[in-house]
Amino acid sequence: MWLEILLASVLGFVIYWFVSKDKEETLPLEDGWWGPGVRPTAGEDKSIRPFKVETSDEEINDLHQRIDRVRLTPPLEDSRFHYGFNSNYLKKIISYWRNEFDWRKQVEILNKYPHFKTKIEGLDIHFIHVKPPNLPSGQTPKPLLMVHGWPGSFYEFYKIIPFLTDPKNHGLSDEHVFEVICPSIPGYSFSEASSKKGFNSVATARIFYKLMLRLGFQKFYIQGGDWGALICTNMAQLVPSHIKGLHLNMALILRNFYTLTLPLGRCFGGLFGYTERDMELIYPFKKIFFSLLRESGYLHIQSTKPDTVGCALNDSPVGLAAYILEKFSTWTNSEFRDLEDGGLERKFSLDDLLTGIMLYWTTGTITSSQRFYKENLGQVNKHEMLKVYVPTGFAAFPCELMHLPEKWVKTKYPNLISYSYMPRGGHFAAFEEPELLAQDIRKFVGLQERQ
Repeated sequence: MWLEILLASVLGFVIYWFVSKDKEETLPLEDGWWGPGVRPTAGEDKSIRPFKVETSDEEINDLHQRIDRVRLTPPLEDSRFHYGFNSNYLKKIISYWRNEFDWRKQVEILNKYPHFKTKIEGLDIHFIHVKPPNLPSGQTPKPLLMVHGWPGSFYEFYKIIPFLTDPKNHGLSDEHVFEVICPSIPGYSFSEASSKKGFNSVATARIFYKLMLRLGFQKFYIQGGDWGALICTNMAQLVPSHIKGLHLNMALILRNFYTLTLPLGRCFGGLFGYTERDMELIYPFKKIFFSLLRESGYLHIQSTKPDTVGCALNDSPVGLAAYILEKFSTWTNSEFRDLEDGGLERKFSLDDLLTGIMLYWTTGTITSSQRFYKENLGQVNKHEMLKVYVPTGFAAFPCELMHLPEKWVKTKYPNLISYSYMPRGGHFAAFEEPELLAQDIRKFVGLQERQ
């Protein structure tokens, strides 16, 4: 007992020393060129061009022919999703994809929001830009950049956009009305992939900052989960004076001594600032640890040799679907691995899921999207050592891969003005619980603007 108290006291001192010695720093903005070959001497074309998603008979016929030639391995008896994607349920998805899924209809849905492209640092950057359809008189919309992650896309935000741009017609007040910009990370869907090594989250953050300036926004809000959380964090570290507020539904907090408190947290949770809800979501830690271990195999592959697995996934639409949709099962709720269908249709429609797959398949970007892991992981990055001082809001969804208590988040984001325990939802928050996430963004913005 006394040994545990002594150890807790020492840990408390170390934590205090660690978090109190930081100075407010920013990342250098720098510049880059990621296009093919040598950077041209002529100035970059800064025009913003309308873009439209298109398809063709040839594209659809090729997909169908590849689906028709699929070879599946029967699953083990009673294996459900414990060995990965269950091929019995995969047969249902294949049948729907081949015989009922209407890609042309989904292309029309994709085009319901305005798409654009513009060249930045040698890359064609794709984004959607949605303005409020019914802006109250005398009100100015709040610019909001929303950034996706892997294996997602800009399409994840299609259901949340109406709650942000047209709240009054979707059951919310019009106190906060947003103008939403959703770019595709370079190497994902319609954004051109880098031709050079080293294209990481900081380079992406700089490009998206330049995009916002090009659109005429000097100050704006930013929001993200997964890679989007890191990219938005980097934007706040690069140009904090331009960021009105940062909202996250996930965070990568590597420099955090609070993780050392986990062995003692179950007995001394209150001493370390853990709430009762934190305790419910963190413990038993052994269960959480093994869940993380199960779900992180892909990460090691993609952060070491992404091109190898990319060859297989880019050649087989069914393989690509199994690889990606498995994440939409267990990252939505880890308990879904106990179900024969992985619980996929409990939260998402097959049309929405397959549209996400098609954005990787038709653009051939699975390999370039996976390279983002290799460029960001496996080396020490300066941004990992820097705190973020812009006003921050955090939505803690209960089925996220790892719960982050408020104390943990504050070590990285000391100006945390809003922290919410969300009632339900997992990793793909905007896709799964758009209204809940929209409400929390609005709550955060309200707090920020009243300060």
